[in-house]
Amino acid sequence: MSPRALSATVWASPQLAPETLAELSAAGVQRIISNRPDGEDPGQPTAAEMEAAARTAGLSFSWIPVSGMPGPAQAAAVGDVLADGLPTVMFCRSGTRSAAAWAMSERVRGVDPDELRAAAAGAGYDLSRLPL
Repeated sequence: MSPRALSATVWASPQLAPETLAELSAAGVQRIISNRPDGEDPGQPTAAEMEAAARTAGLSFSWIPVSGMPGPAQAAAVGDVLADGLPTVMFCRSGTRSAAAWAMSERVRGVDPDELRAAAAGAGYDLSRLPL
């Protein structure tokens, strides 16, 4: 599945495979954020494996694991990483936690919650119950 745009520079995706990162780099992505805790599903690549694949592909990598709904610390960490505006793909199991973490980080910056929910819905993520 292809990453889906949340904004002009941020995309959310279900689990990425290490071998797809070179394609993302060639498409202009510069950073990967993993929101998956290690060991969430059998056979999923670890954060260390994804980081190594990202570095090999010329991408920067951040691991901000989220279990359940993102908390304020995770939203702040995502916001800190995204502050420079580099084209970034965020991923988790389905992409929903990544979309939620992005929306929460944008809300802290003052972006209207309805705009954030609409952007997420346009990417296929339902954040209607997320307290923004």
